[in-house]
Amino acid sequence: MIKKDILHILGKEVALGESAQVSFNVAKLHTQNTIDVPVIIERSKKPGPIVLITAGIHGDEVNGVEIVRQIISKGINKPKRGTIICIPVINVFGFIHMDREFPDGRDLNRMFPGIRGGSLASRVAFKLVTEILPHADLVLDFHTGGADRFNAAQVRIIKGEKTLNELAKVFGAPFIFYSKNLKKSFRNTCHKLGIPILLFEGGKSFNIDNTVTNTGVNGVKRVLHHLEMLNRKFKVSNPKKSCIYIKDSKWVRAKYSGMFKATVSINSEVKKGDDIGNITDPYGSFNHFVKAPNDGYIFNINESPIIYQGDAIFHISTKFES
Repeated sequence: MIKKDILHILGKEVALGESAQVSFNVAKLHTQNTIDVPVIIERSKKPGPIVLITAGIHGDEVNGVEIVRQIISKGINKPKRGTIICIPVINVFGFIHMDREFPDGRDLNRMFPGIRGGSLASRVAFKLVTEILPHADLVLDFHTGGADRFNAAQVRIIKGEKTLNELAKVFGAPFIFYSKNLKKSFRNTCHKLGIPILLFEGGKSFNIDNTVTNTGVNGVKRVLHHLEMLNRKFKVSNPKKSCIYIKDSKWVRAKYSGMFKATVSINSEVKKGDDIGNITDPYGSFNHFVKAPNDGYIFNINESPIIYQGDAIFHISTKFES
């Protein structure tokens, strides 16, 4: 979709060929200091699609922020045609405090599309949906695993969307995970508005992993190249391995509390009955081996050394194809 020559966004006019940084401001701190969320806009002189690249919906998901930071610092966000809008940290409140939620205790990714006069998180969601999202032809949204659960680099999409399937394959993450849109999530709101969105998951909270970061940055370059937006100075590499499509999956949960160690690495293909981890106690009197419940790929591992009975320790595919 070709947009008008002038982009009217957050009270600013940005013409073709211009760069701009505008502030996405919703509320002040209790000290009356303003908190500005920078929105970085790069427009080519040549019209074309508008791609919105976001991260930091959860304040503790630093790896996603690092991916968008690198896209900006390397100049990947300066398109050959069209427009790229980057918001590296949406939940800047949580990012400052290294907290997943907003100061009001709410999860921003369960507050969309938001309410103009609602809670702080709801107001931020509302402003994002009404003042930024309508400009986008495509959204690339970056997340990481929660707590100590390390996610393999993956793109999450819903089944049956031809455009998303094509773009996810172009992105080239090791896994394409078919998952339903959660109610009141950013992804679900984009879907309802008819805006394609690729949700990238990789790594874990409070952590920056080079492999995950490189996968995210390279994926963005491939998508921009596919859209004929990537600047000629950047090279595009093919993924080292073909994508695995995960059609269904299950969590393996701890049968016992204790000290936990995975004995397989992320992305591993395992067979039913394989040893994939063990749970012990501090006294050397107990050792339980965790077995793979089926053939599949391990695409999430709990890296906490201490776990409790019922904790999710592995996410394994149950239906998949390459």
